[in-house]
Amino acid sequence: MSDTSPKDPGNLPPLREVIRRHNLRAEKALGQNFLLDQNLTDKIVRLSGDFSGMTVFEIGPGPGGLTRSLLGSEAAKIIAIEYDTRAIEALQDLVAFGDGRLDVRHGDALEVDLTASAEVPRAIVANLPYNISTVLLVRWLRQIREQGNAFSSMTLMFQKEVADRILATPEHKAYGRLSALSQWLCDVKRLFDLPPEAFTPPPKIQSTVLKFTPRALPSKSPSFDTMEKIIGIAFQQRRKMIRSSLKEYMPQIEAAGIDPTLRAEALTVEDYLKLSALVEA
Repeated sequence: MSDTSPKDPGNLPPLREVIRRHNLRAEKALGQNFLLDQNLTDKIVRLSGDFSGMTVFEIGPGPGGLTRSLLGSEAAKIIAIEYDTRAIEALQDLVAFGDGRLDVRHGDALEVDLTASAEVPRAIVANLPYNISTVLLVRWLRQIREQGNAFSSMTLMFQKEVADRILATPEHKAYGRLSALSQWLCDVKRLFDLPPEAFTPPPKIQSTVLKFTPRALPSKSPSFDTMEKIIGIAFQQRRKMIRSSLKEYMPQIEAAGIDPTLRAEALTVEDYLKLSALVEA
């Protein structure tokens, strides 16, 4: 007789079998590319940190590869938000395996307020659908600014090109709105890159896993709305000097001691902070 526990992950059907059984082919319209390599999903969860006592949100779990690794963590609860009803059915074995720790919810991630779905502490670990990844990131960054303790951390997978933009520094051609907003509110770290062949089906691009750890902000930090507006206007006309692109804010630019002949990509996050604080003053 086998001494394998009924809760041993080895008793779960292989992911490819789950996909076949539920006809869970990846849909391009849903931005689906499934990560099936358990070594890689375990690595994502391991590098994400300690989830003891936390609720961890996953967006778009698909057949549940990353979900299996999250169930192997110390997370108190995993809430998986899934739009595809085929995947919800496919995840039911995992729900049973999770013994109350896994809650799979049908919903559109663009419409779900994660902070209203669980008490703190919360974290996010997700292989994001690439077609909505930046919209979700900006929403969660706003919540970090407005709520402070919205998320203890976010470990998110992006197209490598998007990850490079998030990590870019001033004077780099990839530096822009996402860079400034992300680096203002979080310490962002590249965990590792994944090749296309790690996914089913293989996308045409590389992917990158980033970890966002919220920063402690000074009490008089500018609002998210003001920072997003100033940064957005500046980078909409990134080739213009800020005396032109941000001409309505020239008094604040001068008061901040910022050279008005600089272009948006030359301003540091601290420059945007100074300018936004003066705009709000």
